[in-house]
Amino acid sequence: MADRIVTVFGGTGFLGRHVVRHLGSQGLSARIASRHPERAKEFGLQSIRADIADEDAVDAAVAGAYGVVNAVSLHVERGTETFQALHVRAAERLARQAKRAGVERLIHVSGIGADAKSHSRYIRSRGEGELAVQAAFANAIIVRPAVMFGEDDAFLTAIVKLLRWLPAYPLFGRGLAQLQPVFVEDVAEAIARALNPEANPVTYELGGPRVYTYNQRRSRTGLGSGRS
Repeated sequence: MADRIVTVFGGTGFLGRHVVRHLGSQGLSARIASRHPERAKEFGLQSIRADIADEDAVDAAVAGAYGVVNAVSLHVERGTETFQALHVRAAERLARQAKRAGVERLIHVSGIGADAKSHSRYIRSRGEGELAVQAAFANAIIVRPAVMFGEDDAFLTAIVKLLRWLPAYPLFGRGLAQLQPVFVEDVAEAIARALNPEANPVTYELGGPRVYTYNQRRSRTGLGSGRS
């Protein structure tokens, strides 16, 4: 595994930067592919400017790489940046270009519950993206993490901050919706390990050891009911 390069798309993002740190423990070198490569300077790591929607940029980013990790995701659609454009079309194009470049390992980060038949545009795009990637790169490994937590995460930490400041907070599904939060470092380590040539090309669902409802998460903050 020594001196093998792994290109991480979204390598400056919440999950991506943790993946980059774990690659070294597996004897791999990281190449960060991002629209904002200047953010990689704080890590002192190799980076390249690459938009996953730009074919030429993707070709340059995957050239000579042993593995590719697609950790790019979109949670809010803006203009041409849609779930279909990023989670399906761009993901399929990356998988196809990686295959053409001779990449040996491709890890596609999706989300737990991904379903191509879902009524939710987001969840449906995740499921369709998985199918498109597997059609383009037969041995792709799919990683489906549950909601991730860690320093500066965009979900659980944000909820806790809002609960501390707002007099009322709306709870999904009357507070009964279930979550199985997983530590981002654990997901990153699993991804780095999955780049091993002996890892099985299957779908991995990653969740934490406990299941919580929104009500339980709220009560663990030590705050009031926060219902509205």
